[in-house]
Amino acid sequence: MANEIGLRDERDATMIATYYPELKVLHIGLALASGAFFAIRGLMRLLGARWPMAAPVRHASYTLDSLLLLSGIALMLITRLSPLAASWLAVKLLLIVFYILLGIAAMRRRRLGAYLGALALFLAAYAVARSHHPLGPLSRLLA
Repeated sequence: MANEIGLRDERDATMIATYYPELKVLHIGLALASGAFFAIRGLMRLLGARWPMAAPVRHASYTLDSLLLLSGIALMLITRLSPLAASWLAVKLLLIVFYILLGIAAMRRRRLGAYLGALALFLAAYAVARSHHPLGPLSRLLA
């Protein structure tokens, strides 16, 4: 594992892997915070508030989402998961891309459909991540 991700030796890999539980909790917390922040900002934007588009609020959102992305990348490196090998991860990442696109449309254009669609995609990505299955909780119905 050490050479695959550019670490000097197995001790470095072991040291990083010891932080997995904390990193996973951080990632989940950041994901929930990001989703909640979007839900609040989007709702207030739809209601005509100006503060959701203020620079400090936007920058807080960018910071939160960047930390979320970094923690996700770190988890992928530690677990050696690849979206090419783990179909649930590929689906989750695809859902996140569409969530971002609809979220941008919702925030810029104040579109209810884009807002609700973005929230639905966020919840779908969360469900897929929790179940580690491309169909999320629907996979239980097919079993």
